[in-house]
Amino acid sequence: MDKRTEILAAALKLFVEFGFHGTPTSMIAKEAGVANGTLFHYFKTKDLLIVELYIDIKTRLGQCISLTAIEGESIKAKCKRNYVEALYWGLENKLEFKFVQQFLSSPFLLKIAPEVIQKQANASLELIQEGIDAKVIKPLPVDYLNTLLTSNVFALSQYLSESNLSEVEKRKIINDTFELVWQMLT
Repeated sequence: MDKRTEILAAALKLFVEFGFHGTPTSMIAKEAGVANGTLFHYFKTKDLLIVELYIDIKTRLGQCISLTAIEGESIKAKCKRNYVEALYWGLENKLEFKFVQQFLSSPFLLKIAPEVIQKQANASLELIQEGIDAKVIKPLPVDYLNTLLTSNVFALSQYLSESNLSEVEKRKIINDTFELVWQMLT
């Protein structure tokens, strides 16, 4: 693992455990096994480190969700596939998912350029718009509908992470919850 990656991994662990303000850069450098100067070589400020970590995580999440269309697949099936893939990514990457939740409710979100946020969400927004255009999804603001879906994924991921359910029970809850969400959207 290179030093930049080690710094990001250490920052992720510590930010989730102690929060953004409770984690000084000296603690991150120590956890990563690098000097403070090395940390600042890669990230000029702590704020920049927080933002870069968020972008890195969202990029990896985006790579795990297959947004490519499967011929003949319905809008509902595409939405469900994306929903389930995001959910399982969250269950497999608990620290990353918790960090994203922290980040989205922090002032650091305002430090990301709108075009970066748009690029990260573009495929999801396009799928929702496709559903609206096809009169399958209610004609509400696309960003609002995306927020509803995202919030549900976070909530369900947290519930499943804290529960002691079998894999079969988890799959049933995921399917049942998607159906509830789909009814809300249509």
